[in-house]
Amino acid sequence: MAERKPIDRRRQIIEAASKSFATFGYKATTMELVAKQAGVGKGTIYTFFATKEDLFDEIVRQMVAELKAVANSCIDREKPFFENLNSVLHGVLQFREQHELFVKLNQELWDVRTPTVQDGLAQIERAVVSFIEHEVRSGIEQGELRSDNPELTAYLLFRTYIAMAVEWSRTREPLSKDTISEHMTNLFRFGLSEHD
Repeated sequence: MAERKPIDRRRQIIEAASKSFATFGYKATTMELVAKQAGVGKGTIYTFFATKEDLFDEIVRQMVAELKAVANSCIDREKPFFENLNSVLHGVLQFREQHELFVKLNQELWDVRTPTVQDGLAQIERAVVSFIEHEVRSGIEQGELRSDNPELTAYLLFRTYIAMAVEWSRTREPLSKDTISEHMTNLFRFGLSEHD
């Protein structure tokens, strides 16, 4: 007879809350709803998480860890900085577009402007910028680029990519991944001034 593994209630609660937030949004999700979806009493949730905000913070931390894993998987140390950068940014964009909870939170931010959601998404963006900043510093050390302010450079790289990949297509023909990569590389490697 096979030995039964003990049920990980904390994991069960986090998974149920993630599904609830992805389906109903942060604001509409209650601890009662999470308890029902997790198949536990509401009191059980409070043994692990004092508030809905604490539960949400844990889910955001896990999303950040997932996103970092995606970004790390896009790095090939044999390739040049800008090739890795474009690969990382494309991976981050795909994560943003395909992760159900991320999509729902963005929708809620646009529709309701829930402060907790705004803080959670800002935390995710800071993590992405921090990851890119680390790569910028590495690129500087390798002599592939220069920057007096790696954090600002990382922020500009991230926001420029998002602007071209997401915001541009709201009013114009969408740009392909290759076109975005080419423009990113040309803009940040060579700048806008005329070269001889």
